[in-house]
Amino acid sequence: MRVWIDITNSPQVLFFRPLYALLRARGGDVFVTTRAYAQTLELLAASAIDHEVVGPPHAGAGMARKAAAMAGRLRALRRWAKGRRLDVALSHASHELPLTARSLGIPSAYAFDYEFARVQHGLGSRAASRVVVPAAIPDDRLRVLGARAAKVRRYPGLKEEYYLAAFEPDPGVPEALGVDPRRVLAVVRTPPDVSLYHRHGNPLFANVLRRLGTDAAVHAVVLPRTARQHADLIALGLPSLLLPAHAVDAQSLVAAADLVVSAGGTMNREAVALGTPVYTTFAGRLGAVDEGLVAAGRLRQLASADALAVERAPARQERTRRDPALLLELMLGGLQG
Repeated sequence: MRVWIDITNSPQVLFFRPLYALLRARGGDVFVTTRAYAQTLELLAASAIDHEVVGPPHAGAGMARKAAAMAGRLRALRRWAKGRRLDVALSHASHELPLTARSLGIPSAYAFDYEFARVQHGLGSRAASRVVVPAAIPDDRLRVLGARAAKVRRYPGLKEEYYLAAFEPDPGVPEALGVDPRRVLAVVRTPPDVSLYHRHGNPLFANVLRRLGTDAAVHAVVLPRTARQHADLIALGLPSLLLPAHAVDAQSLVAAADLVVSAGGTMNREAVALGTPVYTTFAGRLGAVDEGLVAAGRLRQLASADALAVERAPARQERTRRDPALLLELMLGGLQG
């Protein structure tokens, strides 16, 4: 079987890492396309996933620039895929793959876990042969995206519980980043400020940086998404912030942390899956997955930087580990020739 995977953002590398290994172990020919954005290329290389950069990089904020970049990448993907005799195409939140696959008659599966990125997921869901989502997302939120019940497949729990199932943290990661073990370790993920669904601005996040970055009892490792964010963080000159220059083993860092503060979604859910106390500063509308985590007390919505509990984390509970083969079967089942 000849399988095409498109990866356009850093978290997608982690989602597909065990699925890529499973496909290869089953004798499949797996072709991975990608684009230059955030830490995607570094993480693909670190994960030993063979890949090819196709099309322009991320266009940044703004609908017009995104539309122009998407048109260019769709043309590039079509040129790349045409004539390769691909059997099936898979993506997680890369809507350009199902659009291209449909134009070439290739069956595709499109996965996502945040339903309010409506432009992106409306395009992907309508074009895909199959849509794979967490069980938490209700039918009415899927229907408006064009994800008809007949094409939807659901999985229990969090996607992070699947791709982290075999993960064991490296205890040496914090020390390698310069973390003082006598201090409270906070891990901070910056807002997705180039995402269309994150238009609201996030002054709370700046207050969190000042709160943690001026506390001599804290080391806060901040993980920016872009080079611009990295430069802006350095310019703040906050003494308790640590800013890695390259992609790091963020999952080991989260597992070692006393608390996580993230304006995005994936790192929040990784912290939940790994048992680390986690706060969200997300300024957009929470999706069904995060709504459920908040209701269960597993994710805390932060209203003020002063509300952060900057203290040692309690003992971790036993993790929930789920078999990533289930995700693969949901994506592939019925699509192979």
